[in-house]
Amino acid sequence: MKSRFILLQFFILYVFHAEVKAQQRHFKVHTIAFYNLENTFDTEDDPLKFDESSPIMEISHHRDTVYQKKIENMARVINDIGLETTHKPPAIIGVCEIENRKVLEQIINTEPLTQQHYGIIHFDSPDARGIDVALLYDKDVFRPQHYKNIPLLLYDTDSGKRIYTRDALLVSGFLEDDLIHIIVNHWPSRRGGETASNFKRLRAAQLNKHLIDSLQNENPYAKIIIMGDLNDNPTDDSLKTVLHTENRLKETALKGIYNPMEKLYNKGLGTTAYRDKWSLFDQILMSHPLLNNDYTSFRFYKAGIFNPDYLITSTGSYKGYPFRSFSNQGFTGGYSDHFPVYIYLIKEITTIKKSD
Repeated sequence: MKSRFILLQFFILYVFHAEVKAQQRHFKVHTIAFYNLENTFDTEDDPLKFDESSPIMEISHHRDTVYQKKIENMARVINDIGLETTHKPPAIIGVCEIENRKVLEQIINTEPLTQQHYGIIHFDSPDARGIDVALLYDKDVFRPQHYKNIPLLLYDTDSGKRIYTRDALLVSGFLEDDLIHIIVNHWPSRRGGETASNFKRLRAAQLNKHLIDSLQNENPYAKIIIMGDLNDNPTDDSLKTVLHTENRLKETALKGIYNPMEKLYNKGLGTTAYRDKWSLFDQILMSHPLLNNDYTSFRFYKAGIFNPDYLITSTGSYKGYPFRSFSNQGFTGGYSDHFPVYIYLIKEITTIKKSD
């Protein structure tokens, strides 16, 4: 099947001796996204997990109906990310807070995603609750070549016992003809306090740094995308000190990591809210080779937070917050307590010049 794309048109005006010339450039564009699906668990009790503590298992009536609505809601959001610009769902989307592969299979086989050709890359993680990360990809435009889960080894500072949490997921494949590497994350939460839990996220950042260094040692020009619910903001030590992220394109070195989410955060924007304070925990970062101006292959164009009106709580004490799925041991009819984030990658396909 031929890959589908949309042509973006950018008009650059030049004024020279009172004569205006227009250069019209055409680009393919793909959406790359990340979404925390907020407790997308099935309705079956897995004896090997503590999934009985998931919100849906606490619902005693019409549980199957609630589950189906939750699946439909997740399919709607995934379909809509970037749709206004590209007229199609994301080419690649990382997800977290899913229980297993089955829930992802049900999501991609639910309207409006049934006409898409999504593949799934997923591994069961050792997280005590059984929540995992995964990658969905459009089979028409992305061809995975290699993928693996990488455990995040954490140990309690007092007892020395291992703390079981989500693995990282590394996927390498071709977006059309471009080899890209994607690291999907769900870093440890701030449960127990931001300071007390900080070492866990620093360790998660170090794991990502190790993966990035390994890819760049093999190829300094590797195109790497790091995404996930990091449970830290763009200005926290895990990002700025461990990953050495930059918020300016021109200051990002060859082996540096650019974080477009930092500018959004500095504007007061966020993806999740708690006690009237916004945090931008959901982020997409990238390596320098995705940043330069040579658009003969895919390059970064724009980053954003996907927050249409239907994803926002419209009334009550949480008005303006993400319209979450579960609250007070019940189903709200909502979506997630996080907004999705996305970037656009573009590639020039023609250049047409004309003068008036």
